[in-house]
Amino acid sequence: MYGIQLIWHGHACFEIRASFNVLIDPFFRGNPKAKLVPEDMGPDIILVTHGHYDHLGDTIGIAQRTRCRVITVHELANYLKSQKVMAEGMNIGGRMKVNDMSVVMTDANHSSSVSHAGLRLYAGRAAGFILQVNGCSIYHAGDTGLFTDMRLIGDVYRPDVALLPIGGRYTMDPDDAARAVDFIRPKIAIPMHYNTFDVISQDPLDFVHKVRDLCDTEVLIMNIGDVLDL
Repeated sequence: MYGIQLIWHGHACFEIRASFNVLIDPFFRGNPKAKLVPEDMGPDIILVTHGHYDHLGDTIGIAQRTRCRVITVHELANYLKSQKVMAEGMNIGGRMKVNDMSVVMTDANHSSSVSHAGLRLYAGRAAGFILQVNGCSIYHAGDTGLFTDMRLIGDVYRPDVALLPIGGRYTMDPDDAARAVDFIRPKIAIPMHYNTFDVISQDPLDFVHKVRDLCDTEVLIMNIGDVLDL
């Protein structure tokens, strides 16, 4: 029943097209791999995993222009409201119904802050999302290290697709991301958050081989701009 499209715009930015459009972590300006600019995007909903510049990205400009809803953790939502953005907060373990989509906020082992007027402000917990739309369960892990409760995410939400960082240094590397796939056991795993900058340079084929050694999940390497029909 899925009938949705998943598009990778580079780094951790994905777009989901259903009867409405969802944009996750819209990082275009300042992204050396981006093929589009913020003005190309017209989402109904933006989801933000945490406040770092490469994830909050162009959220404020897109949301001010389109008047779309922005869903993120409570503290970051409050900051975005101060920037005249239609933001709604939630927290780890919470669930929201947004249009015809269920949004569950999951844990992520990472930090979160936002830059404002030369200061670094606390932006709440970093998070991931489980999105359930048209019968499809998609797990966007956000920036995270490996943690054992990924088994619980797999058991409870049974993701069809898992979007997992593999860049290392700031997140999981291919070894730990492969272990995460083994914990979650999605039908499809898609690597993200790698090769945007030299410091997170990785060969995604390394991830493919390590997953094959652990489980039978299909790993799909997407190029920036690729459209996956689900």
